This record gives sequence, C-alpha cells and structure tokens, in this order.
Amino acid sequence: MVNKRPGDIVQGDKTGDTPLSDIVKSWIKIKYDKPGNVYLGVVHRLDRPTSGIVLFAKTSKALPRLNKLFAEGKTQKTYWAVVKQIPSTKEATITHWLKRNPKQNKSYAYDKEVPDSKKAMLSYKTVKVLDNYFLLEVDLHTGRHHQIRSQLSAIGSTIKGDLKYGADRSNRDGSIHLHARKLAFVHPVSKEAITIEAKPPKDPIWDSCL
Repeated sequence: MVNKRPGDIVQGDKTGDTPLSDIVKSWIKIKYDKPGNVYLGVVHRLDRPTSGIVLFAKTSKALPRLNKLFAEGKTQKTYWAVVKQIPSTKEATITHWLKRNPKQNKSYAYDKEVPDSKKAMLSYKTVKVLDNYFLLEVDLHTGRHHQIRSQLSAIGSTIKGDLKYGADRSNRDGSIHLHARKLAFVHPVSKEAITIEAKPPKDPIWDSCL
C-alpha cells in the first residue's frame, strides 16, 4: 500500500512523467536488495489530483485475485472530501447515471439513465464543520470514472479545488481535496480481514479534519 500524494500518476501516461508504480518498484529494489526486475501489479488507480491509498500487488499470482476483489465490489472504499457547500441532506445515499466524455476526461451525472451511461451509487455523511468548508465521508458502492467528483458536483457540493467540476478556484498545487482515506477487504489468500487507513496530506485544511 502507498499513500499517494496529489499530483502523482499511478501509471504512465502521455505526459511522460514518472509514474508511482516505477517509484515504488525502485524503492522495493533498494529496500529488499532485489536482483533483476521487480514485479509490481497495479490493482486500481486514483485521479492525479487526488491523494490517498493505492494498493499494488507484489506478485503476478496476487494481481488477478486482487483485481477480482475490486471488480466484484468486495472491497470497502472510504474517501474524505472537503466541500464548500454542505449538501441539503446531512447523510444520504445518492444514485446517478454517469456518462463519460473521453475528450474532456470528464463524467456527466444524470438523474435518469441516458444512452451509454453507467449507474453510480455512493453514500455520504457530513462528519465535520470547518471554518469555511465541510468534511464529507464518502463510501463508494460502484467504481466509475470521476464518480465522487461528478456526483458531489451534481448535488451542489463541489470538492475544493476541483475546477473541472465547478469549483470557483483551483488549489495552488493543482490538487483537489479528495482523499482515499480507508480500504477494507479480506485477503484473497490468507482470508485475513485487512483494513488500511491513510492520513491526508499536510495542509491547514486537511490538518483541521483530523
């Protein structure tokens, strides 16, 4: 498990920036003095401006098993989101149909099913009132492209710094205040119940959430 910083990319893309997977491979090679190539499987991704838990597989045997857990929804993913506008309901489960626009790298949320859309569900609760913002805890029931960003924007609670989904201004470092806080699953081999928690990045707003 790695606690990803905002701005890191999980896998290589057209930017040519060094991906987190390569950084972790190098660390494993040095830490464990491994000869030859180091195997590292990417199990899931986080958006570049998002921070928090990213899980990697250290063996080729573990990767398909972990992929299966995620694909079948057998993981519990909890996020923290800092929003400017509190939702009208303090706690709720919301459902939208998301349609992805690859050219814009954006997903649009609809109240009813539209062609090429996918059903998206999440639950949220307001867990802290900050000076100028509100902290929401979000549990994902589906894993869609930009799901939390799109769905929270659709209910009028855009994430701080998320210009793409309606924030009035960006964060100075290009991040958004969305953090993959907790991941829980049953280990596919040992059958042990595993819960991982990651602290948000250091900044005054995240610090006030702890």
